[in-house]
Amino acid sequence: QVQLVESGGGLVQAGDSLRLSCLASGGTFRRYDMGWFRQAPGKEREFVGVRRSVGSTYYADSVKGRFAISRDNVKNTVYLQMNSLKPEDTAVYYCVAGVTSSYTTDPRRYDCWGQGTQVTVSS
Repeated sequence: QVQLVESGGGLVQAGDSLRLSCLASGGTFRRYDMGWFRQAPGKEREFVGVRRSVGSTYYADSVKGRFAISRDNVKNTVYLQMNSLKPEDTAVYYCVAGVTSSYTTDPRRYDCWGQGTQVTVSS
């Protein structure tokens, strides 16, 4: 399994952009689907998006058109570029990795989780 470390969270204003990074170590990075979940206070963990090992990318409707996931298989890093941020994007963002046979938003299908990074968007 890979170990994941996120970075790049912080406090921004509505409309701003932020990029999160997730460095993976200890595994064969290119084999993994790499994604992001988030959890706001008092809410369940929510799927944000995933960049599959085969190259396809999927996003939650709530972030589609504003967020973009990219990955660098040389640097073993996945990125979450977040644009036009809204206060409702405020959450702890988790990087995840999993080897899945098909696209899934089920957090149980992702074996590896980072420690999370806080993103706060003020209005």
